[in-house]
Amino acid sequence: MQIAAIREARTAKVAQARALTDGEMTADKAAAFDKLKAEITALEADEARAQFIDDMERRAAGAPVDKAARQMESRINVLDAIAAQVEQRAVTGALAEYQQEAKRQGLEARKGGVLVPSSIFEKRSTQTTTTNAAVVPDDYRADQFIGLLRNSLLVRSLGARVLPGLRGDTVIPKQTGAATAYWLAEGDSLTESSAAYGSIKLEPKHVGALSSLSRQLIQQANPAIEQLTRDDFSQVVSLAVDKAAFHGDAAAKQPVGILNTVGIQTASLATLNWASIVALLEKLGLENVTPNAIVTHAKAATKLQTTLKDTVAGAAYLMQAGRVADLPAYVTNQLDAQGTTTKTGRLIAGDFSQLVIGEWGSTEVLANPYAPGHYEKGAVLIRILHTMDMAVRHPKAFVVADDMAL
Repeated sequence: MQIAAIREARTAKVAQARALTDGEMTADKAAAFDKLKAEITALEADEARAQFIDDMERRAAGAPVDKAARQMESRINVLDAIAAQVEQRAVTGALAEYQQEAKRQGLEARKGGVLVPSSIFEKRSTQTTTTNAAVVPDDYRADQFIGLLRNSLLVRSLGARVLPGLRGDTVIPKQTGAATAYWLAEGDSLTESSAAYGSIKLEPKHVGALSSLSRQLIQQANPAIEQLTRDDFSQVVSLAVDKAAFHGDAAAKQPVGILNTVGIQTASLATLNWASIVALLEKLGLENVTPNAIVTHAKAATKLQTTLKDTVAGAAYLMQAGRVADLPAYVTNQLDAQGTTTKTGRLIAGDFSQLVIGEWGSTEVLANPYAPGHYEKGAVLIRILHTMDMAVRHPKAFVVADDMAL
């Protein structure tokens, strides 16, 4: 049974139990009440188990938790949301169903806007575009479309924990210190010690983009064009979020990324050899951290793939078959080299499940057909906004080296 169904059943039984408390409590009423109480308790246990499974599935590699909701979200078309606003009519179909569900959860778009699920922007396609003219030629061949070469998205696929549907600022408690055990001789007294606790806080940060769609593009909308439009929006915003996971700076109104988190461990790869790689990973081991990945960028990856572990004939390279020290190594230009003029290579190793991403509400799409410069052409200005934040649970779960000679 899905968690939503369990909650509905529990709510119905609570209402029945409340009705039994009206008036005099007879023996029959008391027996019925006790039976409902036992059923409610059982449903609460079922809900706790279902919630546990949902949480575990969310941490898995993208397995959908609520299949009914996912199926409904898969029918939502971004261009339908835009067209409804341009034509000043109510949304219909799956999009209308999603607005009602969001309203039940206390979420509403600003006046004139339409909410769309963030999940539809997580769909990846090899076909992407940043201009509209290229997608409405006389003989449109979506299967042959040539899109931009973009940086690869990584953070979520590396196991970052996602907390969806947040409302207010979110505080996550954490233990920062442990009690101490002492050995005693006969008659000695124990010394008192206590665990220490702290917290990390997630606060809404906003990221968005402005774009425009031509009147003809919206009129000729079909699934292929909708996918291209969706992918372009998703790539722009998703790349900004993904890059912030590495380089995010609070001074730039961004979430604080891994590289700017206080307490991140550092290591040196100035002398690039097997010993320096082992020394880097040792820092994680000393903190009881089991790394799940190494992330670097293209030029640093080239250096790792052309540096031998040893000088003996037939020795392996530091990075070989997509792995470094038997850890999966990911290459992305979302991670920048260190420096401006003379650049050095950068590498991050760690347990990326220690990165927490919080999301507030849904992604909001607002269409404005009256924007200056667009109204005259019959074009529509599109604004997309997404609200999120991220934080590192344990800074020492990551170690960074940024002095690799390139």
